[in-house]
Amino acid sequence: MPVDEMATQVSLPEGYRFELLARPEIPTLVRFIEKWFPDISVGVASRYVRNDFYADNVTLEGEAQKDILVVLIKRGKDLAGLFSCERDRDALALYAGLAVIAPAHRGAHLSRTCIKLVEAIGRRMGMGLVYGMATLKIPQIQEAFERLDWQLIGITPGYDRELVAPGVVKRVYEAVYAKVLVRNGGLLHPEFRNMTERTKRFFRMLFPRAEKHPRVVAGASLRHGTRS
Repeated sequence: MPVDEMATQVSLPEGYRFELLARPEIPTLVRFIEKWFPDISVGVASRYVRNDFYADNVTLEGEAQKDILVVLIKRGKDLAGLFSCERDRDALALYAGLAVIAPAHRGAHLSRTCIKLVEAIGRRMGMGLVYGMATLKIPQIQEAFERLDWQLIGITPGYDRELVAPGVVKRVYEAVYAKVLVRNGGLLHPEFRNMTERTKRFFRMLFPRAEKHPRVVAGASLRHGTRS
């Protein structure tokens, strides 16, 4: 999605603008992330402080398209934040990877803008699902996902690592949020007869309205020896 199209799809607060990352800006961006996101020295996101990661894997301004996109948020000459997303070409899914906002700009709700942006990019690219993870250390990112109707679909116990104190690295819990972009007819509903009792309870908790879907109802009826 070109930068000018991003601006039309997702409005930024007055004075802010989107820019694609350009190769000469990589060292500046790495320093920015190290300053405002010091926990990033370990774990999945640590790749964002390696110059070669951008050169090898990220779509850069005026260069060949790759599966990871990094969008800068600027105000005047200042770098206010960044957002990245990663495309899975086979699954047609888009992962909201990393958002870092400088403290001076955190009152502008730029994190919420980043979530809107990944959804707009996902729709523009024909993705069927967008998803991301939110830290459980603070509620703000969770709240941003929920305000934009992304659904909490689970909590990962120990998927990633974080620096929790100087020299102390631990695996952490994170909340997983997702939003389906395909129309309802493009989503295959499972049948309860194919689920364990524990899975059914969890499914009902996450998707209470899905239980009324004809396929789910039919599966439940067949399990009890009747046919809808």
